[in-house]
Amino acid sequence: MKLSGEALAGERGFGIDPETVTQVAADIKDVYELGIEIAIVVGGGNLWRGEAGAQMGMERAQADYVGMLGTTMNALALQDALESAGVPTRVQTAIEMRQVAEPYVRRKAVRHLERVVLLFLVPEPVHHTFQQTPLPHCVQLKSMLKPF
Repeated sequence: MKLSGEALAGERGFGIDPETVTQVAADIKDVYELGIEIAIVVGGGNLWRGEAGAQMGMERAQADYVGMLGTTMNALALQDALESAGVPTRVQTAIEMRQVAEPYVRRKAVRHLERVVLLFLVPEPVHHTFQQTPLPHCVQLKSMLKPF
């Protein structure tokens, strides 16, 4: 499932709204309790857009990296809300940050899904938007992508 970063901002329109994240986690928990395997690709547009940074003169790759950190922040906030609700999760990322997330390894991701453990995939390639990134991962995981 694709989860837009803006969906976590709530009515504020920017940042991470705790009540909204808790409600999104409750909705995901309802699906999880049906026994459905869930993989979520989280966006970061509620915190940063790489294109905006590039427009203000920031090197595009650097701006994209800032956006990826925003995406990671969203994934960690949602992970905390889900685990507080009793839903086991894993955050995986293609960018090395082992203190906060597992490295993305396709076979490991598939194993997590087979155990019905919720999995987050954090987008990786520079110059890719959130809308472009999920497809290769979902194809690798043999998943269908549905907007949330």
